Amino acid sequence: MRRAEIKRKTNETDITLTLLTDGQGKSEISSGNGFFDHMLALLAKHAGFDLAVCCKGDTEVDFHHSAEDIGICLGRAVKEALGDMRGIARYSHVLLPMDEALILCALDISGRGRLYCELSLPSPRVGDFDSELCREFLDAFAANAGITLHIKQLEGTNTHHIIEGVFKALARCLKAAMRIEGDTVPSTKGIL
Repeated sequence: MRRAEIKRKTNETDITLTLLTDGQGKSEISSGNGFFDHMLALLAKHAGFDLAVCCKGDTEVDFHHSAEDIGICLGRAVKEALGDMRGIARYSHVLLPMDEALILCALDISGRGRLYCELSLPSPRVGDFDSELCREFLDAFAANAGITLHIKQLEGTNTHHIIEGVFKALARCLKAAMRIEGDTVPSTKGIL
C-alpha cells in the first residue's frame, strides 16, 4: 500500500496531509481557500488518490505561504509513498482540454525535481485565489516530489479553466506515471 502522512509546522502554516496513491479519488480538503480546495479535490479525483489536507495558514497576510507549503507537503508525500519507485511507469504525458483551455503536461519521476511552466493567465485572481499561486504550488510540489514537470498552456482565455486544466492534466499524468508495470526500478542506474 503506497501511503504517506506528512506534518509540517512553521511560523506561517500548520499542515497535516495524508495520501493514499492507489485510492478511490476521495478527498477531504481544508486549505483556507475555496478555489484551491476545489483544485486539490479534482486532483485527487482524477489521479485516483485518497487525499486529506488540513492547513491552518497565515491567510490574514495572504494565501501564498499556504499554497507553497501544501505543495511541499504533497510533493514529500508522493515521494515517500513511492519509496524506491520499483515497478513504476515513471514517464507520462497528456494533452487535456478544459473547455477553451488546452494544457500539455508531461512528467518524469526522475528524482530531479524541477518545474518548466508556460502559463498565460489573463486574470490575476479567481475568486479570492491569486492566479500566480498556481505556479508557486507546482514549483514546490515538483521540487519536493523529485519530479521533472513540464506544463504548457496551448490555448485558453478563462483563468479558471486554465488552472483547472493544469490540475486535471497533472492528476492524469501522476496516475499514469505512478502505475505499477513491472518489478524493477525504471532506470539503468538502478535507482531514481
